Amino acid sequence: MLIGAGAGAGLLAAGTYATAELMFHLSLDLDWSRWMERLMSSGASASYLAAPHHDAAEEAEAARWFDTAKQPVALRSEDGLRLHGWLFDPDCASPAPHLYAVCMHGYAGKPADMAKYAHRFARMGFTVLVPAQRGHELSEGRYIGMGWLERRDLLGWLSLVTASDPEARILLHGVSMGAATVMMTTGEAALPRNVKASIEDCGYTSVRDQFLFNAKGMYHLPRRWMGVPVVDLMSSISRRVAGYGFAEASCVRSLRRTIIPMMFIHGGADMFVDPAFLDRNIAACACPDRERLLVPGAGHALAASTDPELYWSRVTAFVTRVFGL
Repeated sequence: MLIGAGAGAGLLAAGTYATAELMFHLSLDLDWSRWMERLMSSGASASYLAAPHHDAAEEAEAARWFDTAKQPVALRSEDGLRLHGWLFDPDCASPAPHLYAVCMHGYAGKPADMAKYAHRFARMGFTVLVPAQRGHELSEGRYIGMGWLERRDLLGWLSLVTASDPEARILLHGVSMGAATVMMTTGEAALPRNVKASIEDCGYTSVRDQFLFNAKGMYHLPRRWMGVPVVDLMSSISRRVAGYGFAEASCVRSLRRTIIPMMFIHGGADMFVDPAFLDRNIAACACPDRERLLVPGAGHALAASTDPELYWSRVTAFVTRVFGL
């Protein structure tokens, strides 16, 4: 009986580790990206992502602007990766001097996904930088850092801006994993004083929290006896292979050191990033100047598309107030 129980426990442990290793590669290893693309393009995920966009005309106009106005820019990361991005001049008659916006795209995305946000800021008078996060589009890298590795890359982009314009006043904006990148960066001691405000849209509280949420919602793993062990093993694999663990990659911890004005946005019907993360991030933010926007009925990364008038009236008011436009 003892031998049988031991063998069963060993098989369970081996199965748990194999599941964790598979989920790590599916989720974070870009050599496996085609498998994740197939998962996301099938079943409930496909219909969810096909939700109507009430700003479709604006998105089409912004896409055309993005393709015609983009200027290439490159950077070398701290760990030697060549990173790529796109730079845009202000798209208005009388741009204010020294204004810059940096827009960060999400997981498995690309800079063009941020076209409508970039165009809005360009029309407000900002010079806009839209980096490709490591391992995405033209940027080098194999493993996705879920914002934690990318926070150091974003600091590099900010240094590039401030070196070219020491009087720069910078706005950070990110969606999904880009929102996590932004939040994690705002807590860095090396954040330039030039960064005056930040907007996060549908970001998570930590990488561990996010994968636990996905383990239940996407993979249907029971939390206690399967979800937690698998995610914690994924974290151990990530620390060994990609250079970071999930618990340390925390927006909440970073926000406790954030001293710039922040705007927090989430969709009320988000199935990929728990809407409950919104208030946990707000509560962690050390800066008293913080705004909250929950867009009813909006799915993941669809707040602006679900209610464009509400989204942009609040974002524009926040940016106008903070930057004195």
